[in-house]
Amino acid sequence: MVEINVSQLLKSSIGTTRSYDIDERVNIGEDNPVVRGEVRLLRTNRGILVTGKLETELVVTCSRCLEQFREPAKLDIEEEFFPTIDILTGAAVAVPEDEPGAFTIDQNNVLDLTEAIRQYALMAVPMKPLCREDCKGLCPTCGKNLNVEGCGCPPPVDPRWAKLVAEKPKE
Repeated sequence: MVEINVSQLLKSSIGTTRSYDIDERVNIGEDNPVVRGEVRLLRTNRGILVTGKLETELVVTCSRCLEQFREPAKLDIEEEFFPTIDILTGAAVAVPEDEPGAFTIDQNNVLDLTEAIRQYALMAVPMKPLCREDCKGLCPTCGKNLNVEGCGCPPPVDPRWAKLVAEKPKE
C-alpha cells in the first residue's frame, strides 16, 4: 500500500507542495509489481492534487500466443483527493457533488495512492499486447505455440479464396 500522511499539508496554505519518492509493491490484478517514481502533492482549495510519474512492470498475456510476459509501464498520475473530515474542527466533510467516484483522504488524514496507481496501471495495458513484435501465435488447427515449435498442420485456407485454391491452373 502506498499511504502518505497529509495532515500537515491539509493545514498548509493553498499552493503548498510536497514531493515523495515511491518505491512500493502495489497489488495490480494478479500481480504485486514494484512501483517506482516520484509524486508531487499540491494543496488546493478543495483537497490535494497528486501528480507524478511512476514506472512499473505489469504481467500481461500475449494476444497471439497466450503466454504471459512482463511489459514495462509508465504511469502519469494526476488525481485530486478530497478530505472526509475538516482538519481543524474534525467535522465530517462531504465530497464535492461534481466529483462522483472521487478519491478521498481518510479520517486519519492518510492519502492512499494504491487504488489510483492500480487504475492507472490497468489503463496502461495495451489493447493487444504482444510478447514480441514477430510473435507467430498459436496454430489454429492444433493449438501449438508456433514460437516454440512448428507443427505439421496445413496452413489454413481463407474460405473466401477456397475455390481458387481448389482449382488447379491449366498448363
